[in-house]
Amino acid sequence: MLLQLNRTFRSYPLQFWLLFLGLLISTIGASMIWPFLMVYVSEKLDLPLSNVTILITLNSVMGLIFSLLAGPVIDKVGRKWIMAISLLVNGLAYLIQSQANSLPVFAIAMAISGAFNPLYRVGADAMMADLIPSERRADAYSLLRTSNNLGVAMGPAIGGALVATSYTTAFYIAAGGMILYSLLVTLRFRETLPRNVVRRSLGATPATTTRQLFKGYSKVFGDRPYIVFIFLTILVMIPASMLWVLLSVYVKQNYGIPENQYGFLPTTNALMVVFLQVAVTQVTKRYRSLPVLAVGSLCYAIGVGSIAWMTGFWGFWASMVVMTVGELIQSPTASTYAANRAPEDMRGRYMSLYGLTWPLGAGVGPVLGGWLNDNISPQAIWIGALVIGVLSSTGFALMALAERRQKPAPRPV
Repeated sequence: MLLQLNRTFRSYPLQFWLLFLGLLISTIGASMIWPFLMVYVSEKLDLPLSNVTILITLNSVMGLIFSLLAGPVIDKVGRKWIMAISLLVNGLAYLIQSQANSLPVFAIAMAISGAFNPLYRVGADAMMADLIPSERRADAYSLLRTSNNLGVAMGPAIGGALVATSYTTAFYIAAGGMILYSLLVTLRFRETLPRNVVRRSLGATPATTTRQLFKGYSKVFGDRPYIVFIFLTILVMIPASMLWVLLSVYVKQNYGIPENQYGFLPTTNALMVVFLQVAVTQVTKRYRSLPVLAVGSLCYAIGVGSIAWMTGFWGFWASMVVMTVGELIQSPTASTYAANRAPEDMRGRYMSLYGLTWPLGAGVGPVLGGWLNDNISPQAIWIGALVIGVLSSTGFALMALAERRQKPAPRPV
């Protein structure tokens, strides 16, 4: 076992493992807050769920705008400093939330967080593609997901215990995790922007460079299979965002499950990823991406949709397990598909569009779920999620069928 771990460690560059470590630190902090944020805001401001979820939409709109800006900037100036600034500002946003007492102040904090989150995410995805050759990216993304979910396994369990007595302490620890990771990036990371891309950038006039950077998006949008992939991935993210944003409120208000008990649901999700992700990826990477994405999306749909018929902790736990199986199948495959499809000089833009899938899904999902909750029934949240998830799975299956009828694409998928 130790020999195998040593071989795995040596098979990736040191900076990859720094990404692994930093992601663990920041995720522990962030996941102490995120699952309970809607509970905290709705109780502190005494507002209905449909009003509070507007904060998530604001966060997502800012993420959408800044994801589009992030791609060209990261392709021009590099990855490292954009990532460091993003992490630092997100830490400050948590400090603002810890002291917020009104909806406008929460809105400011959520807007700041939404604006700067994509900068780190797009930079890290582009850095990953720079560091790791295409044939190893599926395994590398699996390892990073293991780090992320190890943090998620620890964060909600710790956060559930903390927020039962002090939300402020949880916010401070979350901010500390982000700021610590920002320092790690600043002091230990090296820039990975390919040198030939830097030379081309230096050789262009400022006006031409700016025009070409943003014009480059026309090439991305001209990649029709990739754009369809982005749209279908957004559909997957809508049910996912419903679960992660609304489930804690749903189980507490309708079934009396408190935060410290709910925390074990996201912990289950995280532990499954920690212990199963690498093994699942060893299986899924043997197959073409699109059929795998269809299966993963269907599991997502069934897991989230089944919440409508559950009435107690263990029922919700079973739904989380099924949803997590979909996540294990879908997430690394989607990241690898996006990275492999991107040309070297357009990785920032390709990954920025892929990075839009979560903010767009999160912008629609919680608001739709809040409306269904307030106007139809709480269970309608999850039935709506089931319908959307099945549509995404059907779309990936149709893409896979179309791909089989065509000649192999020139770029790996």
